[in-house]
Amino acid sequence: MVTAYCNVDSYTNRVKLERAMVFTPVYRITTFVPPDRLETLLTGIRGIVPLQYGQYDDSAWWSAEGVEQYRPLPGSNPTSGTPGQISRVASVRLEFIIPRDPALLERVVTSGLVPSHPWEEPAVFIDESSISLSQFR
Repeated sequence: MVTAYCNVDSYTNRVKLERAMVFTPVYRITTFVPPDRLETLLTGIRGIVPLQYGQYDDSAWWSAEGVEQYRPLPGSNPTSGTPGQISRVASVRLEFIIPRDPALLERVVTSGLVPSHPWEEPAVFIDESSISLSQFR
């Protein structure tokens, strides 16, 4: 935590107010999903965790539409594409955070994200991170 203090600058005679920041450990989860399946995926995730960020919930971030490329291998059962051929589909990058709790992480991924994702093998990236939340409202 960075401490907060109020200080009078003797040169300008102005009050300086420093913001206190609390750093909270979280998991940042990133995946890629076709834009038309984004809401379905978010609904599945929200069924496990409220996606809270400070005094807000239902917090998630996604990018503008891009392109995802893959080649399904023999024996795969792709939602889109044909085994052995390169596929390119529209995709958005979805990111959200959850408290750094390994049991919650497992539930979110196995019961929320994977079952709600359209791909047979969704790309899921998990980073240990920290968020900063202001103590001044």
